[in-house]
Amino acid sequence: MSGEGLSKTYVEEVMEGLPGHAVQGRACFRDQWALDVRSEDLLEVMAELRDRWGFRYLIDVTAVDFYPQKPRFQVVYHLWCHAHQALLRVKTWVETDTPSVPSVTGLWTTADWHERECYDLFGIHFTGHPNLRRILLPEAWEGHPLRKDYPTEGPDWDLD
Repeated sequence: MSGEGLSKTYVEEVMEGLPGHAVQGRACFRDQWALDVRSEDLLEVMAELRDRWGFRYLIDVTAVDFYPQKPRFQVVYHLWCHAHQALLRVKTWVETDTPSVPSVTGLWTTADWHERECYDLFGIHFTGHPNLRRILLPEAWEGHPLRKDYPTEGPDWDLD
């Protein structure tokens, strides 16, 4: 069995072992697995993925803006299990008005920077984050430039 088949089998086993109430869906595209998790169950699922299933490496946290769809934002986590060489994406949807999900900084310290970047560029709040503030843009910057409704010309600069 190739390494690719092993990781696919392992990820399928992992998804079957997660709490059924928390997982809303799963998909595989080009041998890359993703699962949709309810935002209120995110911490429980992430802790189980880390502690029980060995996904100890948080590669990235990002978001996708599906404007004008509601819910508008999908927060995406990329996890890696070294023991099984398996990649898993965990996705959760957040509502439009003050989008918010629980912070995973208590599970992976590297989430600190990833969540700050997501907050800075998309305006998604991470509840329980120890220092949620802009990381790339100045504190006085208005708006979140990766939102689809952000002006393509940037903010209305008054340069005179």
